[in-house]
Amino acid sequence: MTDAAIPVLTIVGPSGSGMGTISRAVAARLGWHYLDSGALYRAVGVAAGWADLDLGDAGALVRCAFDTTIAFRDDPGGEPRVLVNGHDATDELRTETAGAAASAIAAIPEVRAALKERQRAFRQPPGLVADGRDMGTVIFPDAATKVILTASAEERAERRYKQLRDKGVSVTLDGLLREILARDARDANREVAPLRPAADAVRIDTTGQDTAAVVERVLALVPGRAA
Repeated sequence: MTDAAIPVLTIVGPSGSGMGTISRAVAARLGWHYLDSGALYRAVGVAAGWADLDLGDAGALVRCAFDTTIAFRDDPGGEPRVLVNGHDATDELRTETAGAAASAIAAIPEVRAALKERQRAFRQPPGLVADGRDMGTVIFPDAATKVILTASAEERAERRYKQLRDKGVSVTLDGLLREILARDARDANREVAPLRPAADAVRIDTTGQDTAAVVERVLALVPGRAA
């Protein structure tokens, strides 16, 4: 089967829109592979931190992107784990520090180029669900189905607040809302890979909707799955 014959569903959305949760659930329902492109950038950020690299040193970060080994595995309970240079870095990848590093690293064109083929290699039968800002525009522009998830900034802050609170992390809702608004502005206006979905992407507002309902809406867009 050629790459072009392998179906791809791309999903993009701002922080807190439910992109990762929805993407994993849809991939499980379809029995397809799943690519969390953001995890690749977070993984490079974690590796850069371990090596004490300067996030302002583009050359060192590009070398780090090429040298870092990244693997995805499910634990015995079926939860996804990410191995960075052979070490389970899943929990570290979810921290705000890793997110900030990933944001800085992802703005470097050479790093994005270094990770491009890695991402395309995830396109394997029977299909792929790929989430990330440029999945439908740069990595898989020929994807048959493209989705953008949205939600109000207030709801996204509330979701993040609950996630962090459940993990015992001390944060304030107001502080998270300010961070999300700032990240939205930064993501929309960045020169490299701004958060601008493909023109043929279908927009789904997840505000006030539970995961199951959104999953069904996304599945209904996949050729052969519509009711």
